[in-house]
Amino acid sequence: MSWSILSISIKYEQDVVIARQRVKQIAGLVGFDTPDQTRIATAVSEIARNAFIHAGGGKAEFRLEGQTSPQVLLIRVQDQGPGIADVPAVLQREPSARPGMGIAAARRLMDQFEIESTPGSGTIVWLKKLLPPRAPLITPERLRQISGQLAEHRPQSPLEEIQQQNRELLRTLEELHQRQEDLIRLNRELEDTNRGVVALYAELDEKADHLRRADEMKSRFLSNMSHEFRTPLNSILALSRLLLDRTDGDLTSEQDKQVRYIRQAGQGLLELVNDLLDLAKIEAGKTVVQPAEFSVADLFSALRGMLRPLLLNEAVTLVFEEPEGLPPLYTDEGKVSQILRNFLSNALKFTERGEVRVSAALAPERGQVIFAVADTGIGIAPENQAHIFEEFTQLEHPLQRRVKGTGLGLPLCRKLATLLGGTVWVESQLGLGSTFFAEIPSHYAEAEQGEGPAAVAEMKAPDPDHLPVLIVEDEAGTRLLYEKFLKGSHFQPIPARTLREAQHMIEKVQPQAIILDILLPDQEAWSWLAKLKSDAHTRRIPVLVVTQVEDPQKGLALGADAYGIKPVERKWLLEQLTRLTQSKPSLLIIDDEVTARYLLTKMLAPIPYLIVEAADGSEGLRRARETQPRAIFLDLILPVLSGFEVLQQLKADPLTRPIPVVVVTSKVLTGEERTYLATCAQATLAKETLSSELVLETVKKIIAAETNGDGHGQTTS
Repeated sequence: MSWSILSISIKYEQDVVIARQRVKQIAGLVGFDTPDQTRIATAVSEIARNAFIHAGGGKAEFRLEGQTSPQVLLIRVQDQGPGIADVPAVLQREPSARPGMGIAAARRLMDQFEIESTPGSGTIVWLKKLLPPRAPLITPERLRQISGQLAEHRPQSPLEEIQQQNRELLRTLEELHQRQEDLIRLNRELEDTNRGVVALYAELDEKADHLRRADEMKSRFLSNMSHEFRTPLNSILALSRLLLDRTDGDLTSEQDKQVRYIRQAGQGLLELVNDLLDLAKIEAGKTVVQPAEFSVADLFSALRGMLRPLLLNEAVTLVFEEPEGLPPLYTDEGKVSQILRNFLSNALKFTERGEVRVSAALAPERGQVIFAVADTGIGIAPENQAHIFEEFTQLEHPLQRRVKGTGLGLPLCRKLATLLGGTVWVESQLGLGSTFFAEIPSHYAEAEQGEGPAAVAEMKAPDPDHLPVLIVEDEAGTRLLYEKFLKGSHFQPIPARTLREAQHMIEKVQPQAIILDILLPDQEAWSWLAKLKSDAHTRRIPVLVVTQVEDPQKGLALGADAYGIKPVERKWLLEQLTRLTQSKPSLLIIDDEVTARYLLTKMLAPIPYLIVEAADGSEGLRRARETQPRAIFLDLILPVLSGFEVLQQLKADPLTRPIPVVVVTSKVLTGEERTYLATCAQATLAKETLSSELVLETVKKIIAAETNGDGHGQTTS
């Protein structure tokens, strides 16, 4: 949504002063502080003065973009002057008295700066500034109030404006002087504390290293002690079983009671040891995932048999819903079974009447199966739902005292699910029951493990045959979905969960496009987008915003190149990425044979260039002018226009003359034709001897020749 605030015509020199005054008033009314007001006013006055001096006048419009915070102040200055012939050169130029003066300086003062100029048709400049986070949300009612205030306060005269600027300058100089003194004082304090900080960091590093080694030793010790822990416990349980079975004689009632207590304590201790060892083995990296194909129906059948002995309460019914439409799973069946057994064991313990229901459903958009264990038990309070997945956590409840547990079952479920590439969570209402969910990928992929920063840091280098696409998304399921979408395309997904990781990957990978979610936890994605598009090093990276926030006007105003609302379809995503990366280097194939174009495309696949095809000479000439490819592969035998005619027109057109041409033909060439091609074509390849090595070597020579400034290639037959 875009709202108009004010419009000013620039006809006279004093209108430049009025534009500066008005934009400063507007900036103050919408929430900018004094320094930002001055920056915005200076930028607008520079552009307005440029329009007045070089175009004889123009028009300035002031608008507000966005319905949610942070909003964007948009200023549009348009003139009908002679235009600017070379905009990039002007943007790199320091302010001068020539056309374009002040443009480079104005760009540095704003968050976003765009310029359109056609020689002879005038110039349009957009200046954008993100409202500060503390600024109140501007509503239509507040906008009407601002318009009324602007009408009440008329612009000052040029003399009054100069006096006002002088006062502001004096105040600024005084503030700078005060800040300089503060900086000197702070520098002295920092010098005094730096030595202590360095010593503290060294001590902390040493302690962190000790803690890390101790944690590793603990995990390694526990994971290696499984036999030593379990052997005596198994002996205790076996011997107590012998005594209870009266193998060596009868027991008194008191002895029977004592042995049963011993056996009960041993079973509880064995359960605790098993859970501890499983957790320790996962933390130590010694748990091995053994994927195999199995069906959910078989898994449910096995669980039904294993859990039947636990159904001691006749008031509770255990129900397994028949799984329908689920494909076979390829993952570790034992670990999925262990997760569900823990869920079911808890549900049966804390359900006094009603039912425990087990189900499974497919989430096709994410390629995962969601298992659910629902009960009609005591339920869990909202404030405790996050804590139950912490180790040794047990909630206070009268029923809890009767059914003691280790407090390790649910943490173990979470770690096992993470190990398989999934996640667990709970939905519950106190007194009404709980539903525990486990979302497990239907196909286990080892490369999908590890979502932490270490996994990002250890990511392998981008594939040179694909265009890297940075995916800034905090939800693991959505990242997996994008990876599935991009599989088999020319794009390689580079995941990042946070803006910090995204910034690191931009510096490390240099992505060719970015897919950005706005709803990142505790992060200002809008501001990051504006910063990305205002930085000279990153503004050319196309950004595709895909989010649940329905505010495309704001996203496009901040510099987004495309905007989509979740969920998006694969076709749409690939079309947008292809469109946004069309500026990538391309290769043009002109050949009327579909098979020949297909073979050549396959041979060129290792090169991360876009392949453009044309089925005849006319289409090829048009595509060459539109796409400006790095090289053209041209067949000589074409309908309507022959390859020689196409080559002649390519070299006659100044726009296509510099493009290297590789002739790929099955035609038997005469000596005269070979001589002609040697002067016009970079290389000549025979279709009957064509190979991937030859084609790739030819492209490499063309690129090397362009890099060295040598436009002549070597003819090959």
